Amino acid sequence: MKKTLLLMALVLLVLTGCNGGTENQSDEKKYTIGVVQLVQHAALDSATQGFVDEITKKLGDQVEVIVENAAGDTANCTIIVDGFIQDGVDLILANATPALQAAASATETVPILGTSVTDYGVALGIDNFNGATGVNVSGTSDLPPLDEQAQMILDLLPDTKSVGILYCSSEANSVYQVKVVKDYLTSKGIEVKEATFTDSNDIALVAKDLCDNVDVIYTPTDNMVASCCETLAGIVLPNKTPVITGDEGTCVATGVAVLAIDYYLLGSETADMAVEILTQGADVSTMQIRYYPDPIKEYNEAVCSELGIAIPSGYVKIAQ
Repeated sequence: MKKTLLLMALVLLVLTGCNGGTENQSDEKKYTIGVVQLVQHAALDSATQGFVDEITKKLGDQVEVIVENAAGDTANCTIIVDGFIQDGVDLILANATPALQAAASATETVPILGTSVTDYGVALGIDNFNGATGVNVSGTSDLPPLDEQAQMILDLLPDTKSVGILYCSSEANSVYQVKVVKDYLTSKGIEVKEATFTDSNDIALVAKDLCDNVDVIYTPTDNMVASCCETLAGIVLPNKTPVITGDEGTCVATGVAVLAIDYYLLGSETADMAVEILTQGADVSTMQIRYYPDPIKEYNEAVCSELGIAIPSGYVKIAQ
């Protein structure tokens, strides 16, 4: 009898342990992340893919990632973010500055990570920005050393007397980049002409005017320019006007050279930050913005050959 009771107790203990294990497994924390991407183009697509791949690698079935594209419409960013908040997502990834601004305006509680954002202080209107926002926002920046980017114009095209800077005036981070690059070039005795547009339908006309009036065109890291790079190529290439670009995707289409950021790795780094927030309890408000550490000088072989531009040492051929 004692042996029978002991055996029954052991069986009950085993069954209890099995049930307990099943309950623990079913209670495993699940996370939902909403991704709002401003527009579809190579750089932003790569950042989103890097984020999705890395977060899935780290969290597996624990995470569901919902990706929505705003098709270049900032109003759509707000609609998408509002939907994420109503659905109770655990974290929002905002890909590009207008997407970040929409998310930050919509919630003060849901953690927000940005990527492909140039300057968080400018984007969020933070004076004396010191690297952490102090609110529910952090992320990664695609800001290259702007003085090095400007110097590329002078290194590759030493006879340059005038530079036209083409950008979308509604992109706050473009305005910031333009000021830095313009100040640098002006200090070197270069005449700088700014040319802005607000609608993709206007870029061809604005670009043609620059081709007729400057030696070189510079485009900062600008989502609207990047999304219109094929249109831009159709203007500058027939006019034999060299373009130094702020992002690799635009350079592939139309540029001479770029100080390149790997947007896939930028998105992957942002995913690491998301894991720290979701699984380790990291405080997003105190997380320092992270920057891509080693931008690379790349050149477009086909465009350089067409324009007769000699490439100095220290540049690598852009992959196409």
